[in-house]
Amino acid sequence: MNLLLSAALLLPIFTICYSLYLKFILVPWKIQRHFRQQGVRGPAYNPIFGNSNELRRLMMAEHRSSESDAEPFSNDHVVRQVMPHYYFWSKVYGDQFLFWFGTRPRLAVVDPDMIKEVLLNTNGLFRKARVNPLVKALFGEGIVYLEGEQWAVHRKITSQAFNMERVKDLVPEIVASTKSLLDKIEGKIGGENRLELDVYKEFNNLSADVISRTAFGSNFEEGKRIFEIQDQLAKIASEAMRSVYFPGFKYLPTKKNRLSWKLQRGSKEMITKIIEKNEKMRENPKALLSLLMSPYKTKGNVEKRLSLDDIIDECKTFYFAGKESTANLLTWVFLLLASHQEWQNKAREEVLRVCGRDELPSAEHLADFKMITMILNEALRLYPAAPVSVREARKNVKLGSLEIPANTELFLAMAAVHHDPKIWGEDASKFNPLRFIEPKKHLASYFPFGIGPRICVGQNLAIVEAKIVVAMIVRRYCFVVSPSYVHSPFQSLTVGPQYGAQMIFSKIQI
Repeated sequence: MNLLLSAALLLPIFTICYSLYLKFILVPWKIQRHFRQQGVRGPAYNPIFGNSNELRRLMMAEHRSSESDAEPFSNDHVVRQVMPHYYFWSKVYGDQFLFWFGTRPRLAVVDPDMIKEVLLNTNGLFRKARVNPLVKALFGEGIVYLEGEQWAVHRKITSQAFNMERVKDLVPEIVASTKSLLDKIEGKIGGENRLELDVYKEFNNLSADVISRTAFGSNFEEGKRIFEIQDQLAKIASEAMRSVYFPGFKYLPTKKNRLSWKLQRGSKEMITKIIEKNEKMRENPKALLSLLMSPYKTKGNVEKRLSLDDIIDECKTFYFAGKESTANLLTWVFLLLASHQEWQNKAREEVLRVCGRDELPSAEHLADFKMITMILNEALRLYPAAPVSVREARKNVKLGSLEIPANTELFLAMAAVHHDPKIWGEDASKFNPLRFIEPKKHLASYFPFGIGPRICVGQNLAIVEAKIVVAMIVRRYCFVVSPSYVHSPFQSLTVGPQYGAQMIFSKIQI
């Protein structure tokens, strides 16, 4: 009887221990051996945390190096600066290697054919990789992380809201926001005709105002607190992305969790008030919010609406993504133009030719900004807002020549592809917009907004906004990089300048 009782007590303990052994030791060892047999190496797996601690160490070391070893503005080390773990491990193990984020295997992929196969897949073999719940707190259950039929419905509605014809209708709002920034510069520049500005800060405010006006029918001041909350959630999300998540941790009342819960409540309350105001006032029928609130018809011609929670989650996405990605793009464009005066002059000449000296840019001018379009494309190549995409294999699948086990994550290293000399030539790190006179060589050799079904829904608005802002500013001001600027591209959730982007503006005498 005692033996039976002891066995009954020990069996659950043995079962738990064996499950932990499988999860943390045996299965990762088998996966690592599976890839090594196919010629794919990588840093050795460490139980529980994988290589995440080393990943964070490399990132911190790179940031400290950038701070202490300030260098002139240069694009030579972008991959090392924004993806130091990829840069250093690829030097040791080759461009394609396996590393571990906790117990999850990640295969680094830079082959354009393989990337194309993953991103263009429509049969459900690859999905967005699972993320830490603290990351989802920033975006909610919106289009960024939805899958299946829910994603298809949200995608249909938001795609209609951001199609090019609707975006062109928003050009006057973008012009109005940009004019406010120009008026601010004009009021500060003074008699010396010289003003130092942190354009990263100014472009964040400008993009916030644009997304408020165009998406929510409000302005930056009305949405200011929401942007502040989203920025705080973004910092929490950025830290969470680099940390291994343990099941159930999101329910513990830790200091960070409590702050996240508080911020989420505040964000939801304020967005709800804007929704209620918009519904009551019917302020701007062209605004994204109005379109999200409108009914839509299914294939069976049944009329449905997004729920309030659905709308709130999409608003969270556009409050953050609509501001952050465009602000970063504008920042890198202006730093590049400030460092390459010949291209700044070419952009200015094009604006004067298309718009003259006084006419404000309009939707009709957009197609004529060919030089500016090439400049934007080159800036996105060198400094993509999101330098990595991560997908997860839902089942065993063959990718290229590799047999990929189910649940393997694919680390699609966009920044490395964008800087690859084999694709772009030996001058791949140099700023040369003329690369984009010819069509790109391969669909997945240049994909700053992604490719395939999940291509960024807001790219039309981002590009149109950037064209308008560049055109309006270069016509009135010339600018150079300030001596106080420290070049340190930094990947948080997106790639921005770690210490701001200080530039000196002078008014052009016409």
